[in-house]
Amino acid sequence: LPILQARPNEHRIRFLDALRDGGMCALELEVVHGATASTVASRRRELNDAGIIKKRQQGKWTYYRIGDTAVYQLLDIAEVLDQ
Repeated sequence: LPILQARPNEHRIRFLDALRDGGMCALELEVVHGATASTVASRRRELNDAGIIKKRQQGKWTYYRIGDTAVYQLLDIAEVLDQ
């Protein structure tokens, strides 16, 4: 499963957690992570290529969201197993 490949990377997990409450634009994700545009773009690309996040264009803005809420169930299970 693609999400399990992303699981070991703490930065990807924080990225997904930021989207837990709904979609965000790229600028919001940069602010939340305190990261550069290129760093956030790299994380978005990895998660998008894996089919974990989806994007939606609204005017000049692109918004990102979780493609399937089952991602959070997998993350929660993985967190319990890590303890």
